[in-house]
Amino acid sequence: MKRGATGRYDVSSTSGETVRAFIPGHLPPKPPLDLTGSCQRLLEKALLACGRLDGVAERLPDPNLFLYAYLRREAVLSSQIEGTQSSLSELLLFELDEAPGVPFDDVVEVSNYVSALEHGLARLRDNFPLSSRLVREIHEKLMIRGRGADKQPGAYRTSQNWIGGTRPGNAHFVPPPPMQVAECMAELERFIHGREDGLPDLVRVALAHVQFETIHPFLDGNGRTGRLLIALMLSDSKVLAQPLLYLSLYFKRHRVEYYRLLDVVRIEGDWEEWLGFFLEGVASTAQSAVDTAHRLLKLFDEDAARVRCIGRAASTTLRVLEALRARPVMNIKALVIRIGASYPPVSRAIELLERLGIAREITGRKRNRVFVYTKYLEIINEGAEPL
Repeated sequence: MKRGATGRYDVSSTSGETVRAFIPGHLPPKPPLDLTGSCQRLLEKALLACGRLDGVAERLPDPNLFLYAYLRREAVLSSQIEGTQSSLSELLLFELDEAPGVPFDDVVEVSNYVSALEHGLARLRDNFPLSSRLVREIHEKLMIRGRGADKQPGAYRTSQNWIGGTRPGNAHFVPPPPMQVAECMAELERFIHGREDGLPDLVRVALAHVQFETIHPFLDGNGRTGRLLIALMLSDSKVLAQPLLYLSLYFKRHRVEYYRLLDVVRIEGDWEEWLGFFLEGVASTAQSAVDTAHRLLKLFDEDAARVRCIGRAASTTLRVLEALRARPVMNIKALVIRIGASYPPVSRAIELLERLGIAREITGRKRNRVFVYTKYLEIINEGAEPL
């Protein structure tokens, strides 16, 4: 439904040129969303896929195994959309205090994203409300180190920003003036917690994401913060029992359409077209997560069965394998600490896993070697290769 522009323009003159900053209207849209027909079918499809993901998560021996890897893959993918070139394996090396062969700022940005997401999820578990304050907190975590550390981490911007172009006067899109940001964010917070409109949770998440991206409240890091907001809203609304659904891979694969539809909403007011895109992303991403979980469970079972056949060394080797399930990139020192065994049996166990083709050494060094659970990382890393 084409409703026309979903906001108004604040027109001003700066340095002799006209600047048209867009101030979004309040949510929900008017006239109300048409949730019949294709939107209803896509909503049902998305909810069914989320139900399947919940079901497979309940059968996992430890959902945290998947949460650890999925959260970090999301950090890599969301950061790649903004131009970083760090990979999942490089992030895991960085967390292991091993120097990755990528620009330091790239891997720091991805590590910051992990910290921001973990902070947000922890706050929600402690019953802290999903609020403007929490959004500022996760932005501070996101921007505290590396590129952007000088761009007011955790604070709303006090100057005009823009998207595309070299200045506000020739920009593709100019978000609200800085003096309007706090009120726009307060109104978005009211919408996030509103229930009187009767909107389904997934629809509310879809609308809130566009509104946040339109407000663009920070000097830098808005795209990543907006994707973090999706994950936090999904967790807060209990759409899923475990926070295992992240949309950055879908946005990465369809980024041209993603940016086009943000413009369509602002200019034409066609929320339904955006909603269809978003719900299709939820459905396909949830189903992909289900398929990945099944593949990993099968891999874990098969590899454990192979280890049980090796005889007396199987006990320690199974414990090392279990540690690699939890952290698929580790060195001997980390394995010794994690499983509480001495160096010699852990070293022999990892050599057995190498001979079985389950683990491999990735540094080529004779000391301080690092091992990776090869097939596990390959499965998790699908789609997360740098652009």
